[in-house]
Amino acid sequence: MKRIMLLLLVVATALSLQAQMSKESTGGDVAQAITQLEQQWAAAGKASDPSKVAPLLADNFINLNSDGTFFNKTQTLDRMKGDKWETNQISDIKVTVHGNTAIATGSWRGKGTSGAKAIDAHESWIDTWMKTPSGKWQCIASGGAPVKM
Repeated sequence: MKRIMLLLLVVATALSLQAQMSKESTGGDVAQAITQLEQQWAAAGKASDPSKVAPLLADNFINLNSDGTFFNKTQTLDRMKGDKWETNQISDIKVTVHGNTAIATGSWRGKGTSGAKAIDAHESWIDTWMKTPSGKWQCIASGGAPVKM
């Protein structure tokens, strides 16, 4: 009886490890974490709250805006302060994991004002995330392009 219990315990442990390894190899946990970070970013953007976006961005973060201009982390966060959004939402998020790097893509719809400029846009975006030595994910690069309607 003890042998059967021990055998069942070993089999259960092996199945659990196999399921965990399978999940890690497909990036399931990472994809879910990155998707949540993207959603946090969008919610903070709608609220014009750069303090909630700042920890998501690496210090050397670079952003390629849809008009072709580049912004660093400080510039990106400063631009958020003047934004007023009726709509600021992301959708169709897909995450591909490559070890300690993840690429997230999706769609963005925005309607409101950025500074004094009226915005009514639909864009595709791509973000590159890197896992830091502390285990935290941060976005190192972002880019967007208008979607032709």
